[in-house]
Amino acid sequence: MKWTKFTLQTTCAAVDLISSMLGDMGIEGIEVEDNVPLSEADTRGMFIDILPELPPDDGTARVNFYLEEAKRKEEVLSQVKEGLDGLRLFVDVGEGTITVSETEDKDWINNWKQYFKPFTVDDILIKPTWEDIPKEHKDKLLIQIDPGTAFGTGMHETTQLCIRQMRKYVDCQSRILDVGTGSGILGITALKLGAEEVFGTDLDDNALRAVAENLEANQIPAKKFKMALGDIIEDQAVQEMAGYGRYDVAVANILAPVIILLQETIGRHLKPGGIFITSGILNTKEADVKKAMEANGGWEVIGAAYQGDWVSITARRK
Repeated sequence: MKWTKFTLQTTCAAVDLISSMLGDMGIEGIEVEDNVPLSEADTRGMFIDILPELPPDDGTARVNFYLEEAKRKEEVLSQVKEGLDGLRLFVDVGEGTITVSETEDKDWINNWKQYFKPFTVDDILIKPTWEDIPKEHKDKLLIQIDPGTAFGTGMHETTQLCIRQMRKYVDCQSRILDVGTGSGILGITALKLGAEEVFGTDLDDNALRAVAENLEANQIPAKKFKMALGDIIEDQAVQEMAGYGRYDVAVANILAPVIILLQETIGRHLKPGGIFITSGILNTKEADVKKAMEANGGWEVIGAAYQGDWVSITARRK
């Protein structure tokens, strides 16, 4: 099935009113494109370290929306143009021009699954829940993952770096703190490696469902992996739920600016001598993270590992 795509050229100032107007017409799935720079608050919790270079913000924006029923095209165009004429009394809508095109109908939520295939991290096999175990890897430690809409298939270099570091420090008595747990892949890997329990935190409520489903897929009791939704850096309730001085290993696969903030507080949750494994760090940010840890005084940086353009830094709580 093909969808009809409408692209409305307007201004940033008019976007909210136009979105509301389209919603009142029963149009859902509105997409806004502009060149407004993202703020620090916007990017916090996003899994990006270098923002795309955008053209200068000239105040213009594009609002895209889609219709399944092609026969409504003329009717919708007429309604939108009429609505724009009304909005011009209150806000600068800019050009107000509308272009029409067609786009293929795709299952965007699940389309990525075709690229997620079984792979190994040394002696560990990570595979999607919907794939079979390759015969040549039947003897490997198996981890099954369906991230859903949460972050974390395990394929990214940063996740693999964390897994290799955990292999060194996780044992049958380890308690693990997993910050930014996403799909739960790192916490589940720790449990498969013998860890006693995991406490995970995430800002995205999709992580709650993903972790629950992946625990079941790996036949791990839910009681071994507890979750809290919120920011462990600033949210005292999350900090208290996690507990203080009780973890042998903390792992955070996030991004350098967040790790720099996290290293100021995460140590209070670790036992003396506890290990902090980090990744999501571009090699251009390695020095910044190490400098912050060294300035802290509470960390001893004990190693760094590299894969592609990414770095994993491991530190021990003094």
